[in-house]
Amino acid sequence: MEKVLITGATGLIGSHVAEALCDCGYSCIAFVRAPSRLPEELGGRVETRIGDIRDLDAFTAAARGCSSIVHAAGMAADWGDKADFLNINVRGTLNALEAARTNGCAHVIVTGSISSYGEEDCAFVKDETSPFNPHYRYFLDRLFPCKLNWYRDSKAETTRQAMAFSARHGINCTILEPAWVYGEREFNSGFFSYVKSVQQGLGFLPGSKRNTFHAVYARDCAKAYALALRKKPKGVERIIIGNPRPQPMHELFGLFCAEAGLKPPRLLPKWVAYPPAFALEAACTLFRSKKPPLLSRGRVNMFYDSIGYSTEKARALLGFTCDYTLGQGIRNAVQWYRKKGYL
Repeated sequence: MEKVLITGATGLIGSHVAEALCDCGYSCIAFVRAPSRLPEELGGRVETRIGDIRDLDAFTAAARGCSSIVHAAGMAADWGDKADFLNINVRGTLNALEAARTNGCAHVIVTGSISSYGEEDCAFVKDETSPFNPHYRYFLDRLFPCKLNWYRDSKAETTRQAMAFSARHGINCTILEPAWVYGEREFNSGFFSYVKSVQQGLGFLPGSKRNTFHAVYARDCAKAYALALRKKPKGVERIIIGNPRPQPMHELFGLFCAEAGLKPPRLLPKWVAYPPAFALEAACTLFRSKKPPLLSRGRVNMFYDSIGYSTEKARALLGFTCDYTLGQGIRNAVQWYRKKGYL
């Protein structure tokens, strides 16, 4: 069996990728800091090698004997230190590529992000030919930067440097750029937090009935990784992964609420939601809070901006199509939360 090193197997995307690759017959090795954090669904299915992606020597040692590396680890958050975003996302990815070069791995899959193209309110659909545009122009962003931009900027820089490194050293590198991922084991992307807030009694939340939002179910996202590993595109490729088309955001969150047996909250107009979000974010920034505010400029704007991306390249190059409808994916996710006692 082909041996594959996987990073991020304790997280949302990486754990589903590990499951999908095991199902496809690959021998999977999870490079993790804490094997105890692996989800129980992977119990006994993967070998583990312990280390931090920021440690090049440990990464290189972990990749010995592997023909491919799937790099899904990273810092995906809207709060934190700028240096951490860069060290984890950029340095970690370059270490994955250097480990592949040293060990002669045939292929590397890197996890990018649609945020590299920008997540501002946009009237047209973006694709892989669209320019880098990660930095959202928030009100007073120069005075106190929005930390969600640090994530976006780090992912764009990750992609730039991964493309340059791979081209320079002749590495076959496929950069998969998922839309917003939902599904079992999602706790940080916003979907679970939204449903949990409604369950706890919040009857009013930011939102609009006019904007669209691009998402992808975690198992469908993992399928794209399996296809990329099987096809091993030559050279350097960026590929957007998501549903065939964006969905009205209020319908997406409405399906989550309906599946959880909750009444959807009433939608607050932006002029009501933005001022308290601005104040909360400013206060947390001023007092150097380690925890994010309940609302921030980044979080609020996501509820009103329309974003959409083309998945045509994924279909044409990888043969990727989604196996699950939006309703099926949300149903699976909510049932998992209930089974585990989170809802």
